[in-house]
Amino acid sequence: MKQRPIRWSVYAGLTPAILIVVFAYIGTIVWTVGISFTDSRMLPVARFAGFNQYIRLFGTERWLTSIQNMVIFGVLMIGISLVLGFLLAVALDQRIRAEGALRTVILYPYAISFIVTGLVWQWILNPTLGIEQTVRGWGFESFRFDWIIQKETAIYCVVLAGVWHAAGLVMAIMLAGLRGIDPDLWKASRIDGIKPWRFYWHIVVPILRPSFISATVLLSLGVVKLYDLVLVLTGGGPGFSSDVPAKFVMDYLFQRQNIGLATAAATTLLITVLCVLTPWLYAEYFRAEKRKD
Repeated sequence: MKQRPIRWSVYAGLTPAILIVVFAYIGTIVWTVGISFTDSRMLPVARFAGFNQYIRLFGTERWLTSIQNMVIFGVLMIGISLVLGFLLAVALDQRIRAEGALRTVILYPYAISFIVTGLVWQWILNPTLGIEQTVRGWGFESFRFDWIIQKETAIYCVVLAGVWHAAGLVMAIMLAGLRGIDPDLWKASRIDGIKPWRFYWHIVVPILRPSFISATVLLSLGVVKLYDLVLVLTGGGPGFSSDVPAKFVMDYLFQRQNIGLATAAATTLLITVLCVLTPWLYAEYFRAEKRKD
């Protein structure tokens, strides 16, 4: 058999991308992990400190609160966005009038940056400007909606803004999936007298499983990177009651000049993400291989 010639031009064209992956991604990850084992403060140093930074990190109340807030935000935002986005997609799939306009309006918040979203919801939730002041102006003087200034509820204001921002994306993904379902399935369900909710729950939802997975992955990336929405909406407050890991890292990296603790937090977040993703990716790979067999 004649051996194919090596196309060096292809490898030459891929060289810049390979270098970027090696140095800009893998290299910076290795450097970050390495710095987390030093006692670096304002500037990185090579003095090995073992696990001191990690011990100090998990002894910091602010870090534990930020992890808790990330879990609360992630579970609620992803869960509510999936349900709400699916219901909106089902409603739009009924061939209603002005579907194009409604689809654009619902999807529009996702086109807005988190900075703008945070500013909008900061005004809406401000007790002296937004919903509370408006309702009181209608004569309901005892009405209160001051979640944004309460330590126990501030994180739920972030969830509310996050759902408003993300539900449109889920709707678009689910609507595309619904439009790809064979029309004969709908006709057969009507002929068999299957109730609509049973049809959606037992047939449509399993068919849309890839759409749910895609939406969940996209939303999960936003949860891990959550920073600017919290920064603008609550500033991590009151106190640090609505703080998140990304803000913790940025604050200790640039404001408190503690590179060692910041990189330890970043490394911990990376390991957490890998621990969550690895079993899921393995399960998906195993399921795909099983289907081939």
